[in-house]
Amino acid sequence: MDGERSGEAGNPADLFTGLAHKKVYIETYGCRYNFGDTANLVAVLERYGSTCVSTPEEADAVVINTCTVVGPTERRMLRRLAALREKPLFVTGCMPIVQREAILAVCSPVIIPPEAIREASRSIRTIGKESVGIVQIAQGCLGRCTYCLTRMARGPLKSFPEQEIREKIRTYAESGVYEIQLTAQDTSAWGRDTGHRLPDLLSDLCTIPGHYRLRVGMMNPATAYCILDDLIDAFASDRLFRFVHLPVQSGSDHILQQMGRDYTIREFEEIVSAFRRRYPDISLATDLIVGFPGETEEDFSRSLALIGRIRPAKVNVTRYSSRPFTGPFEEKDFPDAVKKDRSRTLNAYAEEQYRALNSPFLGMSLSCVVTEKLRPGSVMARTATYQGIVIGKDLPVGTVAEVCLKKDRIYFFMGDLISAAPP
Repeated sequence: MDGERSGEAGNPADLFTGLAHKKVYIETYGCRYNFGDTANLVAVLERYGSTCVSTPEEADAVVINTCTVVGPTERRMLRRLAALREKPLFVTGCMPIVQREAILAVCSPVIIPPEAIREASRSIRTIGKESVGIVQIAQGCLGRCTYCLTRMARGPLKSFPEQEIREKIRTYAESGVYEIQLTAQDTSAWGRDTGHRLPDLLSDLCTIPGHYRLRVGMMNPATAYCILDDLIDAFASDRLFRFVHLPVQSGSDHILQQMGRDYTIREFEEIVSAFRRRYPDISLATDLIVGFPGETEEDFSRSLALIGRIRPAKVNVTRYSSRPFTGPFEEKDFPDAVKKDRSRTLNAYAEEQYRALNSPFLGMSLSCVVTEKLRPGSVMARTATYQGIVIGKDLPVGTVAEVCLKKDRIYFFMGDLISAAPP
């Protein structure tokens, strides 16, 4: 491979020349923001005459889009990089920014900074062919979470211009995409660095014509709390899925303080209650970390109790993983067995809540819209509250369907098609 195998090229455009007119395999790890980077990269590579393929074996070059949130994922990525090092290899994402030496210890790739992908994507003003659109509205955050390495990788908050966001949504809507996901490290912080606010952005985006719906991505309770009333008003639009993702991370104020999360459990529950008073059927997703240094049995019990009180539709459970350069890195960690046990307990309890929430819907007929094709003969549809329903039919994205819910798969329903109206 021509070019610098272990560093960035001088001209940002040169970073993509080694991928031009090649069959490229891309492997993506981590959050929706990372998947947004990959979607942007695919659109850029199409301009370079490249073709994306589904396996590394058929590829002329491999791109690994990395995540550094937890240790197990990092180790898995390093194993993959080592296994693929004989291929022309390109690496992007968070790891090259904060853990470059770990990458260079196992391979000698070309590093593509995520910012280079963004700038290249902005210049071509096109989108990829994914069935669910991802629109990045900001990079970085205002947080000071003591466990987080991503904030060091992505830096301080940088809100993207409203007109640029509008244009991307308009392009997705015109291409026939129905579900468009707004993503950032913290979507509710959008505009705090530029004198703007997320509620105003959402209200403006909802005026874009087309057959689509917006899903608002992860919001830090600390920044959502500051704009709560106007944020709730913005969700009145039918353009938004009635779905909020508010990572609480712990049910203990003591642990939240150690994490540097800048809100209390009372404030978190105020946000949840306020949304539910206005929209009783709204879906709530949250995140919890188990085994954080110093988490007592009482702290963990508080997390379980919180899940019982708020009854979320989805809980993303993460076992604490010490990350380099972060506050608790030097603190005594729990044995893996303790973290695994707490993770299993919390997941099992969360699934009890899902079943209780889902049970009344079995046998009901609901309206939904097809958002993506899963495989031949199977599609995913979403209700207005973002409930997932798998339909065993080949239906175009954007189809409005009436479905009878037949089976509860905990995280989604299986449904029988009653009627369908084409997009």
